[in-house]
Amino acid sequence: MTHPALILFLALFGLYSPIAALASYLPIVRPFSHKQVNGLALGLALNTAVFILAALWVGEPLLKLLGISTAALTATGGIALAYASIPLMRGKAGAVEEVEKLRQQDSRQQEGRQPVAAAAPDPPAEPKSVLFTPLSFPLTFGGTTFAFGVAASAAATTIRDKLALSLAAVCFAAVTGLTLYLSGHVERRISLRGAMLLDRVAGILLTAIAVILLANGFTDLVTARINQ
Repeated sequence: MTHPALILFLALFGLYSPIAALASYLPIVRPFSHKQVNGLALGLALNTAVFILAALWVGEPLLKLLGISTAALTATGGIALAYASIPLMRGKAGAVEEVEKLRQQDSRQQEGRQPVAAAAPDPPAEPKSVLFTPLSFPLTFGGTTFAFGVAASAAATTIRDKLALSLAAVCFAAVTGLTLYLSGHVERRISLRGAMLLDRVAGILLTAIAVILLANGFTDLVTARINQ
């Protein structure tokens, strides 16, 4: 349980929170066909793998070039994670609110109070137009994800360790693709009350991780300052 690759995977998994992510995907994948959603899932997994592998292999040199320490990035990641997770913990998740709006829209449509065209907008001509934004960024990965990758890479002392971290990154990328794939099947079947409850649980866990990141980041910053 203390292997760096396993810790990286669990950290990314907790940050991602598949249940919360699945709910956020629903309004986006709704207009697309089953085949199109499958293609988007594959593309999302590829984007995620490339992003995290880049953080693992070139992230730290890039940060040194920019004059940013991994401790500062870790602390920043904790702040960003807290900013995203506290609304989840408080039940203010935008994804759930979006699901509720869609269901209310469907209800009005079924009752004949809203035209069908207004309730079901035509899908974009090219599904890939939503692949990078918003599916990949910011719904799936962002600065905090990059910070996790760089911090894990900084702790790796051998090529073998980095290869293990790379395997963890690929496994996490597969999780994101699978989550998007499942969202195409869930769509309207998700229970709004259940999604809100799971979002709150995820928010509590993510906030706890954010506190740990903040504590570790600030501790490393103070230690580095003392040792100078």
